[in-house]
Amino acid sequence: MVGFRFCHRSLIDSVVVVLLFSLFLSSPFTCLGIRSFPANGEIISDDLYGFMEAPEYRNGEDCRPFTIHVAMTLDSEYLRGSIAAVHSVLRHASCPENVFFHFIAAEFDPASPRVLTRLVRNTFPSLNFKVYIFREDSVINLISSSIRVALENPLNYARNYLGDILDPNVNRVIYLDTDVVLVDDIQKLWNITLLNNRVIGAPEYCHANFTNYFTDNLWSDPVLSRTFGSKKPCYFNTGVMVMDLRKWRKGNYRRKIENWMEIQRKRRIYELGSLPPFLLVFAGNIEPIDHRWNQHGLGGDNVKGSCRSLHPGPVSLLHWSGKGKPWVRHDEKRPCPLDHLWKPYDLYKRNDEHHQSQSLDFSVSSSFLGYSNYLI
Repeated sequence: MVGFRFCHRSLIDSVVVVLLFSLFLSSPFTCLGIRSFPANGEIISDDLYGFMEAPEYRNGEDCRPFTIHVAMTLDSEYLRGSIAAVHSVLRHASCPENVFFHFIAAEFDPASPRVLTRLVRNTFPSLNFKVYIFREDSVINLISSSIRVALENPLNYARNYLGDILDPNVNRVIYLDTDVVLVDDIQKLWNITLLNNRVIGAPEYCHANFTNYFTDNLWSDPVLSRTFGSKKPCYFNTGVMVMDLRKWRKGNYRRKIENWMEIQRKRRIYELGSLPPFLLVFAGNIEPIDHRWNQHGLGGDNVKGSCRSLHPGPVSLLHWSGKGKPWVRHDEKRPCPLDHLWKPYDLYKRNDEHHQSQSLDFSVSSSFLGYSNYLI
């Protein structure tokens, strides 16, 4: 990981800066890290994007020293979702000061990574976090068209590169999409054991028609169709994953995913975005996690964006995957029923009348909604 500190004290300093900048340009996976720890007396006067400051969340007496690493993307388009997701994690964590957030920001986002860093610090003054700059050109030539333009955003593929982007000493991480809120203690998810040398853990949905996630170009090819071999592949959603980065790096899984993306460019073996390559590499060999940790599909399908109900069973994490996002529907005065469960975590000032002192403690025994072919 390369970090910059620009100085003008001597010629030597200038030479060091040039050398570091050359190294940055020469490697497609080099990311600048903007580390930010809580700092007493740090003042940021800019009222960026109209977010209000979150309450301060502190550890209880029973918290022992350890770190829960959480990785998320951070960009101007989904910023409101990211802020709400972080707020929900802190609000329900038994040891919130033990959570360290790794934010991945696009190099050419309209809001620069440094501006986003200041925004997060302004909103969460006591948060431990670091912002990494993702070089979009490392993946842009591998991305093919999808059924929805939003799925072609290079930042959607940042999860493929976590083993390269994050600091080498981060060996385990929880990856979360920006359109989730947690209503349970993230430490429970962190404590899940990945058995049988598995690299990732996620809820599986084996009732879904797995063949629908790929085109006939894959299933009709005698070589490609043998991809899953003797495995029993099931659909899983990549928006919530527990990842062993030590095994990820050792197995060079980033390159395995890229290989499938290269085949996709030539053969068109799927219609979705960043999900199918993960399925091709990991489906049938992941640690199954309880469904409560990814109640997904709440954004509706990818065409109509219609309202959805929860899957049956308890809820620890709500996920607005799909076309519709709760902050957009609230602003348009047409929220879905479940969008009201997202609203207490929204720190956007225009909605501050909804932020009272009450907590969101609920147990959901939901009605069943049939799954569509694509819940992503």
